[in-house]
Amino acid sequence: MRPELFQIDSVLLTARTVIRRFRENEGENFYKLLDDNRSRIEELSVQSIMPINSKEECEAFVRRKLAAWLLQQSFAFGVWHSKTAEPIGYTELYNIDWLAPKAGIMFFIDKAHEGQGIMTEVVREVLRFGFTQLKLNRIELFTASDNYAAQRLARKCGMRREGDLRAFHRKPSGEIMDVMLLAATV
Repeated sequence: MRPELFQIDSVLLTARTVIRRFRENEGENFYKLLDDNRSRIEELSVQSIMPINSKEECEAFVRRKLAAWLLQQSFAFGVWHSKTAEPIGYTELYNIDWLAPKAGIMFFIDKAHEGQGIMTEVVREVLRFGFTQLKLNRIELFTASDNYAAQRLARKCGMRREGDLRAFHRKPSGEIMDVMLLAATV
C-alpha cells in the first residue's frame, strides 16, 4: 500500500461529465449501460467487464472494482453525464506496475454519446489523474488495429503510436486480432 494515495481524488469533473469511483449498489444502473452496449464492448476489447450477464453479476463487478481501488490495484471509474446523472461510460487504469510506474487504460462510451468529444474529455482527465495523483510515468492503450476512433481519441489526448502487435488478442467470438499500442509518458 502507498499511504500517499490514501487521499487521491475519487471524483473527477469535466465540462459534461462526472467521472467517479464506483459505489456499492450501483450495479443495477451500470448493468443497463453494459447490456445496451454489449456488442460494442466486445469489439472494443474492454475485456475486464465481460462477461456480465445479470444485474447481480454487475453488482459483484462494481464491488470488485471498488475493492481493487481501495487495494490500489486498479482505478476504475464510472462516467456519468453531468446534466442527467445517467451512466454513459467507463474507464479504468489497470495492470498497474508501481515499479515502472505505469498502467494500461481502457474506456468505452455509450453509443448514444459517441462522436461528441465527451470521451476525449474523460480520457484527458484520467490521464492527468494518473500522471499527477498516481505519479505514473507511462500510460498505455491497447486497441484493435481497426479501431480508428479510439486511435484518433488517443492521439488527441497526447498518446503516440508505439507499435503493432500481430495476432495479439482473441475476441470472445474466437477471432484472433491485431492490436495497436499507443502510450503517453510524463
